[in-house]
Amino acid sequence: MLKPRSVIKKSVLTSAITIGLLGLSACSEQPSAKADQITPSAASSVAPGAPGAEPVWAFSGKTGIGTSYEPYTDGQYQGTKANPISKVWFSVAQGILTETMYGLIHNAQLKELQFVIVGKDFIDTEKDHTNSTIEYLHTDAQGRPLSLAYKIINKDKDGKYQIEKHIFTDPNRDSLMMKVVFTAFEDGITPYLYANPHIDNSGANDIAQVEGNALLAHTNANNSSVLTIRSDVDFVKASAGFVGTSDGLIDLADNGQLDNIYQTTAADNIRVGNVALTAQYPTLNSNSYTVNFTLGFGANKQASLDNANATLALGYDAVLSAYLGDEKHVGWKDYISSLAPLTTMANNTTDGGKLLYASALVLKAQEDKTHAGALIASLSNPWGDTVSAKVGSTGYKAVWPRDFYQCAMAFLAMGDTQTPKVAFEYLKKVQVTENTPGYEGTPGWFLQKTHVDGEIEWVGVQLDQTAMPIMLGWKLWQAGVLSDAEATHWYQQMLKPAADFLITGGKVKLDWNDTQINPPSTQQERWEEQAGYSPSTTAAVIAGLVAASELATLAKDKSSSDYLNAARKLESELSTTMVTNTGAFAQNNQGETKPFYLRISPNGTPNTADKLLDNNGKTGIDQRLILDAGFLELVRYGVKNAQDPIIQNSVMLVDNTNIEDNLRVKYEFNAKDGTTIPGYRRYGNDGYGEDTVTGLSYAEKGNTEQQRGRVWPFFTGERGHYELALAKSTGNLTPETKSQLLNTYVQGMETFANQGLMLPEQSWDGVGNVTRYQYALGQGTNSATPLAWTHAEYVKLVRSMTDEQVWDHYPIVEQKLTP
Repeated sequence: MLKPRSVIKKSVLTSAITIGLLGLSACSEQPSAKADQITPSAASSVAPGAPGAEPVWAFSGKTGIGTSYEPYTDGQYQGTKANPISKVWFSVAQGILTETMYGLIHNAQLKELQFVIVGKDFIDTEKDHTNSTIEYLHTDAQGRPLSLAYKIINKDKDGKYQIEKHIFTDPNRDSLMMKVVFTAFEDGITPYLYANPHIDNSGANDIAQVEGNALLAHTNANNSSVLTIRSDVDFVKASAGFVGTSDGLIDLADNGQLDNIYQTTAADNIRVGNVALTAQYPTLNSNSYTVNFTLGFGANKQASLDNANATLALGYDAVLSAYLGDEKHVGWKDYISSLAPLTTMANNTTDGGKLLYASALVLKAQEDKTHAGALIASLSNPWGDTVSAKVGSTGYKAVWPRDFYQCAMAFLAMGDTQTPKVAFEYLKKVQVTENTPGYEGTPGWFLQKTHVDGEIEWVGVQLDQTAMPIMLGWKLWQAGVLSDAEATHWYQQMLKPAADFLITGGKVKLDWNDTQINPPSTQQERWEEQAGYSPSTTAAVIAGLVAASELATLAKDKSSSDYLNAARKLESELSTTMVTNTGAFAQNNQGETKPFYLRISPNGTPNTADKLLDNNGKTGIDQRLILDAGFLELVRYGVKNAQDPIIQNSVMLVDNTNIEDNLRVKYEFNAKDGTTIPGYRRYGNDGYGEDTVTGLSYAEKGNTEQQRGRVWPFFTGERGHYELALAKSTGNLTPETKSQLLNTYVQGMETFANQGLMLPEQSWDGVGNVTRYQYALGQGTNSATPLAWTHAEYVKLVRSMTDEQVWDHYPIVEQKLTP
């Protein structure tokens, strides 16, 4: 029996190796007890072992994402014969191709595709047994990315082989191309392609088959998407099987040979499960060769095969040229060149603009191409490799109006005026009206989370998500992106109902949600976890109402004064509903009372011992013990001055690194120049993260009290915006202080980017078990990478530093709050 050189990270692949080679169980990935009896036979054409192992998604810490750039036609994605629209997105993690989507941006078709290498005395899986590096195929003279095409080099840890891959999509059809160079440094190295489809966003309902020189996967549904894998070097042999029971890894495990060949997993088109396709390629003897692979997608088998074959026939050079952009095709380099402010903005970075250019590409890639303007939160499923894929889930590949606002403002900051306008107009699709299916109550608010087509997923009421579309509309009007007539139209159609809801609230009844909303008390604040009076939420509500007042004046609506008066009233009540003068944190070392902003006050009585709700495994505790820098939004939007004493008291508490870890917010990390940069958690007692004792992923085996939310890099950007506002308000923004701000906050955010220039949701803070991934301090975790909000905050911070004023500040709020 062959022995793997190591068995490390738990995945379907490594679990399968463990089962096959060492006879161990595979935890949650163990095959179903109802699996078919396995009686392997080389002559059998139908794979046994249905339904296979329990399916999960892939590692969420992506080092790259990609899709083709497509220009709008009249504000929409309209494919023509001359300009087809490619609707394929991919992600890369741990050196391999991971979740790949076709159709709608959340509609995954593939969990993972990697290579298995068999040598004289070993079986390696590429993900687990190589050291991986990633870089961009297209960069300018300064090394700044120009497209989302990647070169990945995976080197065997023992120096026996190397795999080089180039990955990108075909902008003219629904297919992905992957050029692979296999190099062997000894004789007898045999590569096998191993693909684990998850068709139409589930890994439990698939059928796999080998047809000629093509590998296919689909479900048994009449409307199933189809995946076809082709290559320009014929495979030696190939097999379809069920993961963990009859797939290629199980077959290879006993003798290093693919000798139990199955043509399909379901001859009757009925039996489904978690399937895999394995194909053997020619053995290398201290040499190398190149194979071009294509993954074609379609609404039926023929369309999928045609796409794969057409891309393969067109060839690597032509497809890659079209992806970048050439004389016949508008591509990524054309989009980058259209962003006029980027060149100047790059001078206000500490990496020459590399992360800035990558962020521009990443943000544009996270837009759906059927529903133009639908900007998602992340092309990932948080902690995906421990999340069941039996039932379809969007993960973060969905629309939240709050994340949406951050992205739209970033597009505007980098000089893209088309995308934020199209995005703003899209928002009408996710606003609650009398036509919202199943809704009863007061209209005007925006849905918590939806699919890109508007399908309702989560139904909590978050008042900041109702205010931000108004704020965005005002910004677009001020920038001249919306004309007076357009601004008036959208005010009447969308923004006035939102502003009215911000004042009156009302009855809400949709799905599980049956409640009364009484602003400014929100059912959920920006972390979607607590109800009550939130400084960050109220900052947006005040800014939204002032913006609505201005738009109402433009539209000659008498409600203008109502909105302004409501905003002034909310500002005047901040100190009584969200600021505490009692509790341990309100007293300094000299015994003086230093009032500060709470994360949230459930009842608007901040001087009491009211407890927050239990959440993410954590028991709710006294509201006065929870620190959160969300109050900085009051400064960003113009509600409070940066020198406000309560703001400054609150900043000092957030910065206290002597607080015990559960309640502590600020942590420090080393930047590339050796200096110290800050990072911040969402709030004290945050449980949205890995278990500090066991190292398990968030809620991997149910929520626990030991779970811990980590540092979120975009808070370094939020703090940078505050420090810029403070320097401006005190007259201290000199070249020297600006340089310090750049090195602390811009460089700080750059420090959190991974090798592929992807910015994460969370980064490792060094507290507790380092988990199965042995995270280094500051390294992005398996939560969600890239997070669009993080990239958006970085873009906005760089623009703010370039302009020497906060980009998404609302001067009109400052002007109007004082009667």
